[in-house]
Amino acid sequence: MDQALCRSVLITGANRGIGLGLVEGFLAASPCPEVVIATCRCPESAQELQKLCKQYSNIRVLPLDVVSENSIKETVKKVEDIVGEKGLNCLINNAGINVLGSLEDVTTEAMLRTFETNTVAQLMLSKAFLPLLKTAAKQSSTMGCHRAAIVNMSSISASIGLAKSNDIYHAVYPYRISKAALNMLTKCLATDLKLEGILCIALHPGWIQTDMGGTKAPLKVQDAVPSIISLLAQLSEKDNGAFLDWEGKTLPW
Repeated sequence: MDQALCRSVLITGANRGIGLGLVEGFLAASPCPEVVIATCRCPESAQELQKLCKQYSNIRVLPLDVVSENSIKETVKKVEDIVGEKGLNCLINNAGINVLGSLEDVTTEAMLRTFETNTVAQLMLSKAFLPLLKTAAKQSSTMGCHRAAIVNMSSISASIGLAKSNDIYHAVYPYRISKAALNMLTKCLATDLKLEGILCIALHPGWIQTDMGGTKAPLKVQDAVPSIISLLAQLSEKDNGAFLDWEGKTLPW
């Protein structure tokens, strides 16, 4: 890249898996963002993030519980102090949970807990950071992550068009339903924020070998991250409101 993908980026759920991989990818990029903000519930126990803090001067690690309104408010204040009058360019809503539940054993508690973390939290985070995203959007005119963007980490399992009987996701009712709702949230945000110049997409990062993805996944974090960052760098107005995979392919809703 001739110029940094964005001046500032914030990634939730950054202590492990794809979130940690993205933090590492942004920091290693040349040129890299001026500030990479990594959030997780317990930064003090996030050993990999602590190592990155010793290695890079442009990373900031902040505590954030995505299902706590007070935690969100406190984090927004800290981010405002970090990014200043230039605002926040890119919010990556990556934090999420995967609770197993087939038709036979899914519970109300599992559905509500998953929906709160994977869908409601992403809405509340986007709403809370909106003033900082709007500030950033005023600094440029063309849509993209360099200006202002919300990237919601979704899943191909949320695609209604690709759902079929006995697929590999049949035992994850809570997860795939919450991600399908996240896709609708993305579309709503894209519509409401278009005139503000804030781009919004839903992104399937691939089936990756993480704590959530499991060991059978075909992709490793280090293989998927470069493609994801390359895709983010290429996003423009034509992608607003899209459901894309890590290679830039459009997925059916």
